[in-house]
Amino acid sequence: MIYILFKREFLGYFRTPVAYVFLAIFAIGSIVLPWFAGSFFDSNIANLDIFFRFLPWVYLFLIPAAGMRLWSEEIRSGTWELLFTLPIKVSDAVIGKFLAGWAFIGVGLCFTLTMPLTLAYLGNPDWERIIAGYIGAFLMAGTYLSICSLISALTQNQVIAFVLSVLSCLILLLLGWSLFSSYLERALPTFLVDALSNFSFITHFETMFEGLIQIKDIIYFASGIAFFTSLNVIVLDRN
Repeated sequence: MIYILFKREFLGYFRTPVAYVFLAIFAIGSIVLPWFAGSFFDSNIANLDIFFRFLPWVYLFLIPAAGMRLWSEEIRSGTWELLFTLPIKVSDAVIGKFLAGWAFIGVGLCFTLTMPLTLAYLGNPDWERIIAGYIGAFLMAGTYLSICSLISALTQNQVIAFVLSVLSCLILLLLGWSLFSSYLERALPTFLVDALSNFSFITHFETMFEGLIQIKDIIYFASGIAFFTSLNVIVLDRN
């Protein structure tokens, strides 16, 4: 049943023009920001560090936009009640819809492959470092989406789901941002600030796009996906 629902949801993205607009904006935003705002060519370094540094902030708005409709639209229209009259478990439905959304974002991430191809044409990039960065980017996207999916299940209003998702993900971003951490250190002990930074996307993603894939970073993203997806199941099951 997970595969059937995954196929239905994934193909459903491409039945509306909104999906193509989303993919276009995702590709343009992910590429244009590093090239111009990040002075990509001025760095004269054959890696994608600038691109990956901007990516969490691109995710901050685009993934909530993709995830806000996962459950809120089903709840608003009442189709979620029809969905659960079918012989399908709540957990299967949550996993199927989540995997479809994650795969859709993965398609958007594939549109950014023009960046490493450009690097290969201009220089000799470190492919292991780039591959590690893309693995981290995909895992981070899953964590973002799991949060957005949970919040989408809490409200039938897509706008509210979008705003709350952005705010929730923003907090997890800021905890790992050095500038924000320096402000926290004025009010909190250093050890507490360091502990809070371990909950941030940036802390674990930076390690990966620098070419080092550590078990703790994979566990962070995987446990985040599992935790928020489990909460999603609990919320829908109670409703």
